[in-house]
Amino acid sequence: MEKDLTELHTLIDVHFEQRKKDEEELIGLKERIERRRSERAEIQRVRAEKEKDRQNRIAEERHRKEEEEAKRKADDEAKKKKVLSGMGANFGGFLAKAESRKGKRLTGREIKKRTLTERRQPLGIDNMREDGLKQRAQEMWNWIYQLESEKFDFMEHMKHQKYEVQPKKGHGKGKVGGRWK
Repeated sequence: MEKDLTELHTLIDVHFEQRKKDEEELIGLKERIERRRSERAEIQRVRAEKEKDRQNRIAEERHRKEEEEAKRKADDEAKKKKVLSGMGANFGGFLAKAESRKGKRLTGREIKKRTLTERRQPLGIDNMREDGLKQRAQEMWNWIYQLESEKFDFMEHMKHQKYEVQPKKGHGKGKVGGRWK
């Protein structure tokens, strides 16, 4: 019996020693976790700070470039005005005519660019849910349907105009001097 009692005491001692080791290990693990968490938070803070600095630099660079571009355009306009005012009256008229001819050509391009930008609008479907996507698809289908119907109407109108013009071509031939030609 005494043997069992000593064996029981040794088992209890071993259990408490193991429990003490486990608790120490658990405390160490918790400290490591907390230390890693704080390190991660510090790293994220530094990254956010660097990203903010980078965004600020980009914004400053963009602003600086815009200012330089505006200044350059103003200088170019001032030089152009100075050159035009220094030239004769006739040459200024020539330049104005050349500019107006050039302007007409460019306005066609500008009109084309403007219409293309109006037609090519971004979809904006990145953050939409399924019902929003369905609604957007329906809107696009309706738009395409409208364009196709307008195209069809124009084509039919052109066909009718073509057939109206053909008989009128021969309509001008008639009595001339009492004779049919």
